[in-house]
Parts: sequence; C-alpha cells; structure tokens
Amino acid sequence: MTLNHFSNGFSLIELMIVVAIIGVLSAIAIPGYSGYIKKSEITSALATLKALVAPAEGWHLENGKFSVSDSESILNQIGSHGKANPLGTLQFGGEDTLQFTFGSQSQFSESPTIKYIRTPTGWKCRVSHSDLKTKGCSETEEETN
Repeated sequence: MTLNHFSNGFSLIELMIVVAIIGVLSAIAIPGYSGYIKKSEITSALATLKALVAPAEGWHLENGKFSVSDSESILNQIGSHGKANPLGTLQFGGEDTLQFTFGSQSQFSESPTIKYIRTPTGWKCRVSHSDLKTKGCSETEEETN
C-alpha cells in the first residue's frame, strides 16, 4: 500500500529565498530612489525661484535694492511668501539675491541654498553645494570665491 502525499503551499526554504531576493532588490533600488527624490526637490526649488525672478526684477526696477530685513514684505508684494515651497524657505539674501534654503522637510541633511543673483546682464543661478548643480544652474559659491 503506497500513500501519495501532496504538499499544498511553499516550504520554509522557498519563502526564505523569496525574502532574500526581495531584500537584495530593495537594497539596490533605495539609493537610486533617494537620488531621484533629491533631483525632484532641486527642480521644485528652482521652479519656485524662477517663478519669482520676473516679479522680483519688476520690484527692483521700481524700488531699488532688496533688503534682507524686508524680505517677507517684498515677497508678499511680488505675490509670494517665505513658505511658498514646503521643502524650504524663500528670502532675499542680500541686496541683489533671491535665495531658497532647503529645510527639514527635504532629503538634504544640511541646509544647502540655491540663489538667483541679479547682475547687470540678468539673473545668475548659483548653488551652495556641487551636488545641487543642474544644467541651468551649474555655478557653485566655491567656484566664484
């Protein structure tokens, strides 16, 4: 007399192999994903700044140099505010500078900045760290000092 014994389900070793494969795949994917998140945050900050360059230029032509102490007031006058982007803060960082500083909601551990600086020939983009460089904003503060 022979018994035919059929197993329904997976064995423990098969389940452990699947879990190991998922672990390896996630270890490969997570660093790439965080890089994409950082790139999208940089793009968001640049879009926020670029949207304010033309109104800031108009304000500058009418009123003169920007003042750090009046930063929030000037931002209100050009249709924005310091917390317009949840990833950081906007401010006028000097006489001719519009600045975005990444905050705690971003993927950046420090607080890097992206600046648009008004020059006689137009607005120039400058970043505080080389990992923030993009095609349209590739000059760092270290390179200019």
